Amino acid sequence: MRNTALLALNSQNLPYPDPLHPIVVHFVVAMVLFAFACDVVGYFTHRQQLFEVSFWNWVVASLAVFVAVMVGQLEAGLAQPYEVAQSTLNLHTLTGWVLSAAVVAITAWRFVIRRRNPLKLPVAYLGVATALGLLVVFQTYLGTRLVWVYGLHVEPVVEAMQRSAP
Repeated sequence: MRNTALLALNSQNLPYPDPLHPIVVHFVVAMVLFAFACDVVGYFTHRQQLFEVSFWNWVVASLAVFVAVMVGQLEAGLAQPYEVAQSTLNLHTLTGWVLSAAVVAITAWRFVIRRRNPLKLPVAYLGVATALGLLVVFQTYLGTRLVWVYGLHVEPVVEAMQRSAP
């Protein structure tokens, strides 16, 4: 176990048993993609219940995405990535902040749409929601690379990095 001034870090270089970021992030990804799916199906079926489910998923995702980013920032700061992983980590971090703002913005837009006419969605909204969904998929790809290619917070990689550190 390696100690820092404030936190005792485990073999994954974390102050708690397992990475929390993937848990929170998977929740947000599911909420965003499910909200989008409900909007698309609701658009074609004209079912208000789907629009309600979508709206509340956007609201919860707007709150949870900031938790995901904050925990991600903490874990990224503790990761000690080697040089080849740094650009992917930087892009993942930037995309995470952009997604946070985008999820809140689309939730606000969805709120306005809901207040004006709860039974109708503009095509422009669906287009933006589609772009947001694609950005979520890209962000998921970056996070997957950080774990499965570069081994951030993976015990054998952390141990190898610690052995090679002066």
